[in-house]
Amino acid sequence: MSYRLEDLFRLVQKPGRYTGGEVNSVVKDKGKVNIRFAFCFPDLYEVGMSHLGMKILYGLYNREPDIWCERVFMPDTDMERLMRENGIKLFGIESREPIDRFDIIGFTLQYELSYTAVLNMLDLAGLPLYSRERDSSYPLVIAGGPCVSNPEPIADFFDLFVLGEGEDASLELFELYRKHKAGGYDKEEFLRDAARIEGVYVPSFYNVSYKDDGTIASITPKNGAPAKVRKRIVEDLDSAYYPDRFVVPFIDIVHDRAMSEVFRGCIRGCRFCQAGFIYRPVREKSPGVIDAQSRALCENTGYEEFSLSSLSTSDYSRIEELLEKLLGWAEERQTNISLPSLRVDGFSEELAARLNILRRSGLTFAPEAGTQRLRDAINKNLSEDEILKTAQKAFSAGWTSVKLYFMIGLPTETLEDVGGIADLSQKIVDCFYKNPDRPKGKGVNVSVSVACFVPKPFTPFQWEPQDTMTELEEKQRHLRDLIKTRKITLRCHDPATSSLEGVLARGDRRLCAILEEVFRRGGRRDAWSEHFSLQTWLDAMKDLGVDPGFYANRRRGYDEILPWDHLDYGVTKKYLIRENQLAHQSRTTPNCRISCSGCGAAVWGKGVCTE
Repeated sequence: MSYRLEDLFRLVQKPGRYTGGEVNSVVKDKGKVNIRFAFCFPDLYEVGMSHLGMKILYGLYNREPDIWCERVFMPDTDMERLMRENGIKLFGIESREPIDRFDIIGFTLQYELSYTAVLNMLDLAGLPLYSRERDSSYPLVIAGGPCVSNPEPIADFFDLFVLGEGEDASLELFELYRKHKAGGYDKEEFLRDAARIEGVYVPSFYNVSYKDDGTIASITPKNGAPAKVRKRIVEDLDSAYYPDRFVVPFIDIVHDRAMSEVFRGCIRGCRFCQAGFIYRPVREKSPGVIDAQSRALCENTGYEEFSLSSLSTSDYSRIEELLEKLLGWAEERQTNISLPSLRVDGFSEELAARLNILRRSGLTFAPEAGTQRLRDAINKNLSEDEILKTAQKAFSAGWTSVKLYFMIGLPTETLEDVGGIADLSQKIVDCFYKNPDRPKGKGVNVSVSVACFVPKPFTPFQWEPQDTMTELEEKQRHLRDLIKTRKITLRCHDPATSSLEGVLARGDRRLCAILEEVFRRGGRRDAWSEHFSLQTWLDAMKDLGVDPGFYANRRRGYDEILPWDHLDYGVTKKYLIRENQLAHQSRTTPNCRISCSGCGAAVWGKGVCTE
C-alpha cells in the first residue's frame, strides 16, 4: 500500500514536526515568487525551531516579496522510514512540496556531528551528494553557520559557503541569483560571480595540495577567486533587521520562548572558546531597540517569557538600564525575563534580587577548570574567591542547588588540575554548611558537568593536540574516584563523540570521502547518542586509510598551513600564536573593555573596538 505525504502524519509519533500551519508561519503563492529557498536545519524540528539565527533569516528572507523561504528539518526515524518506503522526498513544511524543485537549498551548520544528517537530507531530497555531480538543473546547495569557519571536511558537498553573519551577504547572493536566472542560469557562471561577493567561499575554486607527511602544501585559488575570503558582519545592529514575530510551534521545543538579541561577539577571550573569536568584534544594540523588539515579540507570539540572548549577557554595557526598561512592562504583564549566559563577576546583588534569578532559575557557574593555574592558562579571568563569594551570597538568599561546568583535556592540564574540579566542588558544599544564613533543614546539591575539550579553528588552541579517548577516560575515572560525597552529582560527556568532533573540527577535504562512507554504512544522526556509532567511523577511516590521530591528537607547528588558512575571520594568526604562548605560561589577557589585545577585529572599526 502506498501512502501520500498527508497520510503519513497520522502514522508518526509527532506529526507536529511536519504539518506546518503554525501561527506566524509564512505561506506565499509560488506563482508569484522568483526564488524558492529551502532553509534546512540538519536536526529534529524541536532543535531547529529553537535556533535564533534561523528565526532571523526566515523573517528577513520572507520580507522580500519575490522570495519564499520555507523551513526544512531532519525527519525522525519513523518519518524517514515511511518517506523512503513511499517514495516521498524531503519537503518544505510550508508548501509540503519536495525541495528538489526549489532554487536554493541552504543549511545552517551549528555542530560537526550534524554532517551525516546533511548528507541524509540531501539524499532524501533526491539530490546527488557531491557538488560536482549537480549541474544547473539542480538547486544550488549552500551553507552558513559556525562550522563554516572550517568547512573543508564537507567542502565537496556544497556549491558555496557564506562566512560570518549572513543577513547582508545572503541578500546580495539572492540579488545575483535573480540576475542570472533572468539571463539563463548557468551554475558555473553564477559561482564565478558569487565568489566576488565578500564573505562567499566557493570551495571548488581552490586547489589543495599535500606534502608527503600528509600536511597541506598549498591552497591555490583559481577562476578569479580571492586568495583569502573574509567573513561578513552586520555593522549596525540597531538598524539591522530583526523579526517582530516568531513562528509559534504546536509542540514543545528545546527553547520555547521569545528571544531578544542583545549583542554579538564577546569581550572575554577565553582561549578554548571558538564563538568568542569568530563573532568579533563586539557590537551592542541600544536599550531602546531591545526593549521595543522584546515587547513586539511578546505581543505577536503570546509568549509569557523571553530571554536576552548573547554569549555573555551580563557583559552588556548597559544591562541595568536595559532591565529597568524591560521590567517596566514585563512585571505588569507577568512576563518572565530569562538571562542565560551570566558570569559570576558580572551581575549585581540588587539586580539579582529584583529579577529573583536565584530562586527562579538557579545558580550556574562555568569555572571550566579546577585550579587557578589552569583557569589562567585558558584566560578564564575568574578566581576561586569570586566563585565562593557568589555561592555564599546565593546560599544566604535561600538557594540550595548549584550547577558547575568544567572541561577536562585542556592544554597544559595535569591530574592535579583534574583533582581541582573535585576540590572546588567540595569547597562549595562546605561553603553551604559553614554559612549561618543558609536555609535551615535543607541540604545542598552541587551538580558538576564535565565536557571534553575539543580544539577548534580560529582559537589560540587550534594548534594543540586533543587528548586521546583513552586519556579522557582515565581522567574521568580519576575524577570519579576523588568525589566522596553524595552532595556532588557528577556527569561526564562521552569521550567518543568528543574524539570524533576533534577529527572533524580540524579536518581537511580528505574527510569528505569518510563522511560519504559513514553515511553509506548507516550514519544518519550522529548528534544523538542513541544513533551514534564511533566504530562505524573508525572502520570507515581504517578502510580508506585515514588516521584519526593525524587530525585530532597531533600538535601542529605554527608554520604549518592549516586547512582553514585561506579563510579570514578577523583574528590574526599572529595574535592567536601570542595567546597560545601566554597559555603555556599561565598568563592572562585582559578583556576587550579593559585593554585592546590587538586581535585584528579592529579592521572593521565597529563596536567595542572603537570605544
